[in-house]
Amino acid sequence: MEPKRFNPEYDKGLTSEQVNQRILDNLTNVNEQPQTKTIKQIIYSNVFTYFNFLNIFLGAAIIITGLIYNRFFYSLKNCLFMGTIICNTIISTIQEITSKKIIDKLSFLASTKTAVIRNSKKQFIANEEIVLDDVIFLEIGNEVPTDCVILNGKVEANESLLTGEVDPIFKDTGAELLSGSFIVSGSCYAKVNHIGKDNYIAKISKEAKYDKKANSIIMGSFNDLLKILSILIIPIGLLFFINQITITASVYDSVIATVAALIGMIPEGLILLTSSVMAVSVIRLSKYKVLVQQLYCIETLARVNVICLDKTGTITEGKMKVYDTIIEKGHTKKEIDKILSEICVSANDHSATFSALKIAFGNSNSTWKVTDTIPFSSERKFSAVSFENEGAYYLGAPDFILKDDYNKEKEKIENYQEKYRVLLLAKSNEKLSKEPKKIEKLAYILIKDVVRKDAKETLDFFTREGVEVKIISGDNYKTVMSIAKEAGINNIKGIDATTLTDETIAEAALNYNVFGRVTPKQKKQIIKALKKQGKTVAMTGDGINDVLALKEADCSIAMASGTDGARNVSQLVLLNSDFSSIPHIVAEGRRTINNIERSASLLLVKTIFTILLVVLCIILGSKYFFIPIQLTLITTFTIGIPSFILALEPNTDIVKGNFLLKVIGKSVPAALTVVFNVIIVEMFKFAFDLPEDVVSSLVVFLTGITGFIFLYKLCEPFNAFRFALWIVLLTGFSYCAIFQSNFFNIKAINFQIGLIFGVLLICSLYIFDKLNRVIIKLLNKYEIKKLNESNN
Repeated sequence: MEPKRFNPEYDKGLTSEQVNQRILDNLTNVNEQPQTKTIKQIIYSNVFTYFNFLNIFLGAAIIITGLIYNRFFYSLKNCLFMGTIICNTIISTIQEITSKKIIDKLSFLASTKTAVIRNSKKQFIANEEIVLDDVIFLEIGNEVPTDCVILNGKVEANESLLTGEVDPIFKDTGAELLSGSFIVSGSCYAKVNHIGKDNYIAKISKEAKYDKKANSIIMGSFNDLLKILSILIIPIGLLFFINQITITASVYDSVIATVAALIGMIPEGLILLTSSVMAVSVIRLSKYKVLVQQLYCIETLARVNVICLDKTGTITEGKMKVYDTIIEKGHTKKEIDKILSEICVSANDHSATFSALKIAFGNSNSTWKVTDTIPFSSERKFSAVSFENEGAYYLGAPDFILKDDYNKEKEKIENYQEKYRVLLLAKSNEKLSKEPKKIEKLAYILIKDVVRKDAKETLDFFTREGVEVKIISGDNYKTVMSIAKEAGINNIKGIDATTLTDETIAEAALNYNVFGRVTPKQKKQIIKALKKQGKTVAMTGDGINDVLALKEADCSIAMASGTDGARNVSQLVLLNSDFSSIPHIVAEGRRTINNIERSASLLLVKTIFTILLVVLCIILGSKYFFIPIQLTLITTFTIGIPSFILALEPNTDIVKGNFLLKVIGKSVPAALTVVFNVIIVEMFKFAFDLPEDVVSSLVVFLTGITGFIFLYKLCEPFNAFRFALWIVLLTGFSYCAIFQSNFFNIKAINFQIGLIFGVLLICSLYIFDKLNRVIIKLLNKYEIKKLNESNN
């Protein structure tokens, strides 16, 4: 049943009684797609995973066969690997819930407010509090929160996020505005036509706002790896079980061996480690007032090698100041001040430029009657207003107002632009038009941006870290060049974007680092051109003219003080609008990637050597070399504990190279060393008729010590914390293996075991070092080859 509709006047809006009725009828603009997962969803996604189910199945298989064969307590201790799974799940869940609460809190602080007219008064409310038939006020920079119909006013709307059309669309009284579009020019009062799930954007997308696909190399690499393992693990398990039962003729022993092999193949902490580290990054970044709207953008920013900055609001404070007014001959200061005062009163523009003009010329005592207006837009570069009996006045970029006559004034204007942004005030007695005609110059207003005090320090950081900085601004390029010099940009090479075509902009994107007079469409083209050349591009901005570029960039960063549009398409929002926070984000991203790379290599060692040992057992017709409780001992001290602790350490090394290749490359030497030791111990077994328990103990000791050799290599260069960690873990492993040997089914050390272990320890050190050198050499050759290919 259709609800009763109200038809409020644009300047009065709904009454309190009507609003309350709408709330009782549940006719509010509720977002049915929350930005973050619910706590229930987080718990579900962490607990009910493929590998968790597989581990539970394996644990159940041990317990059931233990009950059948009266070896329950032996089976119980071989299920201790489940403790690692449970701990991983609990830690990951707690960290993700903590991260969710922080994101929700920061999102609330950064949430968009909409101006509504109620009881004839303007007030600001959350978008979710808007009700059907509310009258909302929209102006330049606002995102349209609901489908609505214009009651009064004229605007230009950008619907690019809905339709892909980048050109603004003119909307007059009676026209419909679609939710998800942005006001790029003008202002209007509009009546809410649809709410919640009935909005246009809700129908075309599950998300309530633009959602950029996560570009995570880490998750992509791990997911590909886990897909392969998840497909192979069951057939390998069945084949290995048949192999073991053929050798041992014991169902129970075969189950134990198969479970040991399969839990060795599962890198159980891989995905949980990644999500936990990312969640911790969100928590850390919240201390710098950074809202992470997409988790894996932290990783992307760490890989960025080009950062594009919109000048206003990033390297400048977003505040401007009028420094001088250059009055043309035949006009007086009093006349110009009056005109500018009337323009300021008539303009419904809260941009930094008009804010500066209102401070310098604002006067509430208006005596002129407005007959028509043309609001400012990033495409036109000027605004205009006509007054009854006074003519039409244009205010904006001289080259866009003067058109063909600009060359006559070019030299003078460019002299001003060495230091200032230049606005031209001009008059025409012709009808107001988007194409000014018969223009009379009245005055030039010189305005200047205020450069942030910490801009140079932040830009120097990017230079040191090998990140190329490009400034792309809608201002005159000479003005932008002046700001770039003041901010400390090195090796400045600037260009006026009005001289560029669709064919030449790609080449210019690579060859220049300061761009002036850039349109929103060109900003997007510059980003696309850089990405096409293999660059990883970040974009910072705060204005509606930055939306297309922010959307296109690999990583987008918006200032909270900017427009709704900029905030809503960005992956990161600087809540304090502090440009100097970006180095902290880059450092956090590097810490995340480098530490996950290091910890993941620990986790994959077990997977690689287990797969190789399973193949070896099948070929040799040998019993498996571990039981689950022994693998639990080894992995706890050489993989589980260090992988999580080291993943949270500071690490600001530059991210480079193929992530998965580097992870596997680091893991292979240790995995092959383990396999080498097992083969040598098997040869000793046949050569000297060693008992099975001695062989098993030697394999456990050598696998453990190989793990510590690898961990030692990963901890270099050592600091006090890493050294203490390594010593504590080695001591813990030694205590359990020597003094709790019965519990772990390890034979007590005697002279025979000690001698063989000593010899193979020396061999392990040598083999690991040689393999590590070979792998590093091969990886370096591969990276050089890929670098040469990309340069060509």
